[in-house]
Amino acid sequence: MSEAAALWTPTAEAVAAAPMTAFMAAASKKAGQELSSYDDLHAWSVGAREAFWELVWDFCDVVGERGDRILADGDKMPGASFFPDARINFAENLLKKSGGGNALVFRGEDKVERRMSWNELHALVSRLQQLFRSLGVKSGDRIAAMMPNMPETVAAMLAATSLGAIWSSCSPDFGEQGVLDRFGQIEPVVFIAPDGYWYNGKAIEVAGKIAAVVGKLPTLKKTLIVDYLGTSADVAATVDGAVSLEAAIEPFSAKPVTYERLPFAHPLYILFSSGTTGIPKCIVHSAGGTLLQHLKEQRLHAGILDGDRFFYFTTCGWMMWNWLVSGLASGATLLLYDGSPFYPDGNVLFDFAQAEKMTYFGTSAKFIDSARKAGLKPIKTHDLSTIRTVSSTGSPLSPEGFAYVYEAIKKDVHLASISGGTDIVSCFVLGVPIEPVWVGEIQGPGLGMAVDVWDDDGKPVRGEKGELVCTKAFPSMPVMFWNDPDGKKYHAAYFERFDNVWCHGDFAEWTGHGGIIIHGRSDATLNPGGVRIGTAEIYNQVEQLPEVLEAICIGQDWDGDVRVVLFVRLAAGITLDESLDKKIKAKIRSGASPRHVPARIVAVADIPRTKSGKITELAVRDMVHGRPVKNKEALANPEALELFRDLEALQS
Repeated sequence: MSEAAALWTPTAEAVAAAPMTAFMAAASKKAGQELSSYDDLHAWSVGAREAFWELVWDFCDVVGERGDRILADGDKMPGASFFPDARINFAENLLKKSGGGNALVFRGEDKVERRMSWNELHALVSRLQQLFRSLGVKSGDRIAAMMPNMPETVAAMLAATSLGAIWSSCSPDFGEQGVLDRFGQIEPVVFIAPDGYWYNGKAIEVAGKIAAVVGKLPTLKKTLIVDYLGTSADVAATVDGAVSLEAAIEPFSAKPVTYERLPFAHPLYILFSSGTTGIPKCIVHSAGGTLLQHLKEQRLHAGILDGDRFFYFTTCGWMMWNWLVSGLASGATLLLYDGSPFYPDGNVLFDFAQAEKMTYFGTSAKFIDSARKAGLKPIKTHDLSTIRTVSSTGSPLSPEGFAYVYEAIKKDVHLASISGGTDIVSCFVLGVPIEPVWVGEIQGPGLGMAVDVWDDDGKPVRGEKGELVCTKAFPSMPVMFWNDPDGKKYHAAYFERFDNVWCHGDFAEWTGHGGIIIHGRSDATLNPGGVRIGTAEIYNQVEQLPEVLEAICIGQDWDGDVRVVLFVRLAAGITLDESLDKKIKAKIRSGASPRHVPARIVAVADIPRTKSGKITELAVRDMVHGRPVKNKEALANPEALELFRDLEALQS
C-alpha cells in the first residue's frame, strides 16, 4: 500500500512553524527529556497522560478553573474521570475573541451569502441567551435543532451551552420519523427549525414536517423558526407554539454574554448513531472532553491558528459540524456551506475556497472521489494557494483519492485523512503535519490516544488486519448514553469485545510507516471461507474503473458459507455485460486478491446512504436476506433499498 516516495513531505520551514513543533518543545521540557519525533511525542502522551492533558489545557489557553487533579481512576474504561475538580463553560472558550473581523462566513448554495463579525456573533448569542432564560431554560435542559449549517445554528448552540443546556441537532432533510426517533428520546424544551432550505437550486419547504414533529414533542416550551427562505413568520403562524426567531429576540438588546461554569464532565452535546440497525443511540458528550479533544486536534494536528479560514463540508446531522464549530476556540473564521456540493456544478466548494482564501479545506472521501470521476481539476482552474491542509473523512480515502488530491487539487498541501466517529465526537487517527503523507495511509494515532490493532484473541498485530482499539481512557469518551441508567447499552457498544478496552468496530492495519489503513467497519467485514475481508479494499479497486460510479459490497449467506456480492452503479450509457463483469473481477483479483473477487456482480440504479453520505452495507445486507431494515428514516434515499429486494441474480 506504500510507494517508494512519500506523496508530500513538509518543508523544514513548515515543520518549524507548526504548532505541534512548539508543543513538542513544551512537552520535552515538561517530560525532562528530548522528544525529537512524533513517535516520541505520542509515546509520552499516552505514557504520561496526566502531564500530557495538563499541557494541552495550558498550551491551548483553556478558560476556566483547572483544579488540582488531572485524572482520577485512569485505569478504568469506562469510569476514568479527567479534570474532576475543573469548572469550565464551553461557549466561553469559543467566544474568547471579539472585534469586527469575520467569525462566520456563510454560503447557502448560490442563493445566500452572509457574514457575521465576532461582535455580531456575541450580540446574537446574547439575545438568544436572554430569550432562553425568559423561557425558563436551565442547566441540563435539552435544546434541539433541525437546522441548516448557517450562522443562527452556531449562535443558538453557543447560547444554549452558555447556560449549561445540552445541544442536539440534525439536518432539515431528515424525515418526520427520523427527527422524532432522535429528539423524541431526549425531550427538548426548545425546538429550532428553518422556514425551509435550498438544495440543488430548489427551495425545500418544511412547514408541514415542523408542525408534525412539534405535535409529538410534548415537552416543548417554544418552537423558533429561523428565516432562510424569507417566510419564517408565515411558517411560524402554522405551527402551535411557534414564533419567528426575529420576533422572539426582538425584545432583547445585546449585552455581555454571561457564562455558567460547570464541571468538566457536564453534558454538552447529544449525538446520535446512524440508526441503520435500530432506533439511534443517544450519545452524550461532555463539555470539557469535547473542548480539550478538539483543541488538541485542531491546534496541533490540523495546525489551526488565530485568523485561519476553516471549512468543513458537513450538515448539522454529522459530528463534523460539532468538530467544525470548535474552530472558534482557536480564533479561526468558520466558513459555513449548506446545500449540494455539486450545485450549480462541481466547482462550488473550490469557488468558495478561492473567494474566501480558505486555509483548511475539509470534505469527505466521497466528494473527492466524485470530483475525480467528474474530471475536475481545480489545480488548473482555481487559485488555491492559501490552502495548507485538505482533510478527508466519512469513509476510507482510496489510494486513487490520495493521488487525485496532489494531481488535480494542489501539489504542496498536507492531505490529512482522518477517522474517528460520532462515538467520540473526534478522531482516533488523523493527520500529523510534521510527518510525510504516504498514499492510502492515515498518518498516525492522535496524541493522547492509545490506539492499537488487535486480533480476535486480543493480541496486538502489525502488518495484518484486525480490530481498531484504544487501550487507555481519553477525555472525549461519552459521558453516557441517554436513557441507559445502568450503562448496559454503553458498555455493550464498546467494551463487550475486550474488557476495559475500547473496541471501535473498525477493521484496521498498521503500516510500515507507523500509519494506519482503515479497511471499513468490522461489523460489515466480509468473511468468505472464514477469511476476513474489508469492503474498502474492494471499493479501492472497483471505483478506479471509469464505468463504475459507485459500489457497495455485502456478504450473502449462501450454501452454509458467505459469498461476496458486489453491487455497482454504472456511468450513463454503460451496461453490465459479460465483458465488464470480467473486467471488474480481473481488477479486483490483481489489485486486491483472488479472495476479494465477488461471486456475483449486480448492477443497480442507486445505492442507499445515510444522511451524512455513507453507504449503508448493513441495510443492504438485511434487504438481500429478507430481513426488515429497522430505521429507514436514517437514510437519505430509503427508496433505493427496494432495488435490493428479491433479486433474481442472487437466487442461484
